[in-house]
Amino acid sequence: MEASERTAAVFFVGNRLMLDDGVGPAAYDEILAGYDIPENVTLVDVGCMSLDMLPYVERYDVILTVDAVDGTGDAPGTVYRFEPDAMARHSGPEASLHDLKLVDLFDAASLMGYEAEGFCLGMQVGNPSPEQFVVGLTPECSAALPLLVETVVAELHRRGFPLRKK
Repeated sequence: MEASERTAAVFFVGNRLMLDDGVGPAAYDEILAGYDIPENVTLVDVGCMSLDMLPYVERYDVILTVDAVDGTGDAPGTVYRFEPDAMARHSGPEASLHDLKLVDLFDAASLMGYEAEGFCLGMQVGNPSPEQFVVGLTPECSAALPLLVETVVAELHRRGFPLRKK
């Protein structure tokens, strides 16, 4: 398959109303505002992952998730790249804040005969659970957001899906 025929989807996971839990949607907004998205790349602000996303695994060759992570012991704003199973079936270090992880989606897809290449980008959060709804990120995560956006763009480019700055 030629690179131009390949397709990619980026799932931006998180809740905009819960401070740093919204790092995925914040990255989504920045990429849409700053880049032209080619026709073979789909960006999706998904909120929380669910099995409703199973058809995407059939439809795309590459799937990337962008999510908040916690429990790493590193400073808030630290950006990570994980294989899907590195965030799988456990909590603690390198754990997504959300119940359904990319590896779970891929496990279900493989049972149905679907396959896609997948990987995860995440950012260590400072406060993912404010006592009241708060839109925005903590200062540390906000300052690191450009690095997360650049990392998403670089990962897509490395796999043959270049985005162009507007």
